Amino acid sequence: MSMNRGGRPTSAAGSSNIGHPTFTGNKALQIEEPLIFEVGNTGKTGVDLPEPDGEEDRLGGLERKEIGLPGLTEPEVMRHYVRLSQKNFAIDAGVYPLGSCTMKHNARLNEKMARLPGIGDIHPLQPESTVQGALELMSTLAAWLLEMTGMAGVALSPKAGAHGEFCGMAAIKTAQLAKGDARSVVLVPESAHGTNPATASLLGYSVRDVAAREDGTVSPEAVREALGPDVAGIMLTNPNTCGLFERDIIEIADAVHEAGAYFYCDGANFNAIVGKARPGDLGVDCMHINLHKTFSTPHGGGGPGSGPVVFSEALAPFAPVPYVVRDGDVFSLVETVEAAEGMKPFGRQTAFHGQMGMFVRALAYMMSHGSDGMRQASEDAVLNANYVRAGLRDIMTQPFGDQICMHEVLFDDTFLKDTGVTTLDFAKAMIDEGFHPMTMYFPLVVHGAMLIEPTESESKASLDQFIAALRDLTQAAKEGDTERLTGAPYYAPMARLDETRAARQPILRWSPDRPAEAAE
Repeated sequence: MSMNRGGRPTSAAGSSNIGHPTFTGNKALQIEEPLIFEVGNTGKTGVDLPEPDGEEDRLGGLERKEIGLPGLTEPEVMRHYVRLSQKNFAIDAGVYPLGSCTMKHNARLNEKMARLPGIGDIHPLQPESTVQGALELMSTLAAWLLEMTGMAGVALSPKAGAHGEFCGMAAIKTAQLAKGDARSVVLVPESAHGTNPATASLLGYSVRDVAAREDGTVSPEAVREALGPDVAGIMLTNPNTCGLFERDIIEIADAVHEAGAYFYCDGANFNAIVGKARPGDLGVDCMHINLHKTFSTPHGGGGPGSGPVVFSEALAPFAPVPYVVRDGDVFSLVETVEAAEGMKPFGRQTAFHGQMGMFVRALAYMMSHGSDGMRQASEDAVLNANYVRAGLRDIMTQPFGDQICMHEVLFDDTFLKDTGVTTLDFAKAMIDEGFHPMTMYFPLVVHGAMLIEPTESESKASLDQFIAALRDLTQAAKEGDTERLTGAPYYAPMARLDETRAARQPILRWSPDRPAEAAE
């Protein structure tokens, strides 16, 4: 047996050979096990409970059945979840270049602050007199967000980016209705995040696409052509989803305002411009901010997230309740629309006040960095993305030409033409190299898109290794060593899945009597 250029074991014929199968199915420290439902049984438990003295029927005569939870001993439960954790990839394990998601390092200082007594154990229904510190923290966070964005008002309650989109667009709709000017259309660039048109549709708007120029940005002329008396606003991302700064944003904002519409900015990519440009100075009327991206809080796995929305003077009166007010040294919450003096809130979007743990982590990040530190983080994020671009531009292809990008760099699959290797193959091979794949096939306006966002967290050494690995994979594809990519991953805990079959024949609920072929 020999080793190929990338260190992958090969047989004399060159085919993949990663060793003989083991009796247990385990691969050294990678332990294989069935589903937890398949190893558990009702005869085992991690705790011993006494038998109840009497049994009272509280089900009103309903039939009693097993609820189907697996029974396991405490060691089995611990081993199960530890093994699962070993199969996960995380920013704490290596480079996580997921484009448009800003997977940066989460400082443990933030976590320590979020677990302080009096913060980590408070409840949203406590009397305000007992949570004055928490309310002051929320007020301070709001002030920082307003300062960084140049805006006049903020709603902290939205729980994530799409939730924030809904908040901002609901404020726009309410503002239009307050003027007696109900409108029905929202402009959305073709390269926008998919949640943008979905949010507009959810609020009853129809969506009008705005095409991009050949360089990947939106032109003021295209916006003017799409504007009309029926347009309520535009939803534009800046920096945009192609990793480029919309250089004509002020002219676009002026055109939108002249038409009596509002400018919503998707703030998913705020990490590129913090301390460098304020959205309020660019003509933006409202923008959501992903605290779990830009300000370094735990990200992924479905949350928790936080998507505060900042508003211009024109839209600030329509921000939803609740919000924090200050009277001297006393902080309180305005909880109802009726209590919002001088405001015209569109209502209450969520039951409580937002993600308190995210507020603490984000403010800890802001205060530990300071204004200069946050500005440097943005500069380093842009620098790192352009370093990746410069390291790969001679061997991979960029859909809009080799131009300076912002916090992320976009490649397409042109460099893989006639190799038999797809974007998906390339991404799967990255797993074998120890990297989480970049964002694939997005934005949709680019065929075979590969969107890479290294963030400011990565060192030059880690980026050099990342660039070298991608160059090596590209060279393998071009030299005909396609099996290395088309069969990948070889070294992951699980082999490549049949994604088409998984989509067409999903198994959404485990059952002990499911067909054997479905369990393969």
